[in-house]
Amino acid sequence: MATLFTKIISGELPSYKVAETEDFFAFLDINPNSKGHTLCIPKKEVDKIFDLDEATYMALMKFSRRVALALEKAVPCERIGMSVIGLEVPHVHVHLIPLHTMDDARFTNKQTVTPEEFKALAKKIGSFL
Repeated sequence: MATLFTKIISGELPSYKVAETEDFFAFLDINPNSKGHTLCIPKKEVDKIFDLDEATYMALMKFSRRVALALEKAVPCERIGMSVIGLEVPHVHVHLIPLHTMDDARFTNKQTVTPEEFKALAKKIGSFL
């Protein structure tokens, strides 16, 4: 059965796309820790990050770095945090989170973002890629 993220990649479910390549997809988290919280995923459906073959793992990190650098230019913050937890959706995903305080990295305080803000953020981040 296709994961939620596979359905996003295929367009079955909507998303606020930030970036896409042949192998990877980046989109805004709809339940963000802070505004600009972005997920980077491989298009290949794999549950655990360390089950990726080495080439895909390294390419995901390169893609995530590229998105993080654009995110840092688009969203004022102290730094971009990166987290890989993987319990919520059984599909590898890298969280890129604009950090203002340590609370932004804790997944306990969520931000409310309007659809208009999501669209503007996705466009702004994408403009730096």
